[in-house]
Amino acid sequence: MIDDKRREIKKKLRGLQGLPTLPPIVAKLTQMIGDETVSAPQIAAVIERDQVLTSKVLRLVNSAFYGFPRRISTVSNAIVLLGLNVIRTLVLTASIFEMMQSRDIGLWEHSLGVAMVSGVLARELRLENPEEVATAGLLHDLGKVVERASLFEDYTRIQKIVQDQKISWREAEKEILHMDHAEIGGYLLNRWNLPERLIDPVSWHHEVSGAKKFPVETAVVQMADLLVRARGFGYGGDPWVPEPEDLVLERVPLDRSRLEKLWPELEGRFYELRFFIQEMREALSA
Repeated sequence: MIDDKRREIKKKLRGLQGLPTLPPIVAKLTQMIGDETVSAPQIAAVIERDQVLTSKVLRLVNSAFYGFPRRISTVSNAIVLLGLNVIRTLVLTASIFEMMQSRDIGLWEHSLGVAMVSGVLARELRLENPEEVATAGLLHDLGKVVERASLFEDYTRIQKIVQDQKISWREAEKEILHMDHAEIGGYLLNRWNLPERLIDPVSWHHEVSGAKKFPVETAVVQMADLLVRARGFGYGGDPWVPEPEDLVLERVPLDRSRLEKLWPELEGRFYELRFFIQEMREALSA
């Protein structure tokens, strides 16, 4: 019975029912990015032919969760600063996060907050590719977006159980779906052929022992998720803030004093994110 439910969900995910259609340009970009003879300006030129896509990518690149000190005005500059994997991910998910803005502002705010904190923690720990860690933070709750868009009946049952039984969203997911949003998000990213540097943290941000290739990045995303929940920025689906796993505390060796030193920077970035969110909401309602 459990396996039947999981198979049913994965079949729905393969059809992506209810999610925005992924732009055809993504397949072309994926092919180009995998071709070593193709240059970054050539890839930028393909994106820039689509004005809507260009504006979405630049909007995300210039948001406070990446924290660049100056505005990035071209896709070419964005590729240089963020790398091809991050740009491909933003192209792939731009339409999904636009849907989040209009349908679930609390989850969108939470995701932006986790992206920002993930990037700050990754830089503090001197990890490679902190922008990719931030992007993993942005996508960590993608499974919840999919539940609402493609599994709406199950989503409403999960919501009711969380409210009635006072359990966590993840516990309710396992009761109804026999899997959780982390597994759903990781499954989808894998189908989209995104890098394991993104798939690992999304798939295992609640059980970091499962992350074999990028264990520290995964632990950073869990820590960021908990810090954003504790800060009360956005809404992740339930009001509980669980304790970090012991393994997270080992892999993210930021004691109380280091976190206290980081907090003024984080608060400033939360403040910037508020302005960004307000701008986006005004743009949507215009």
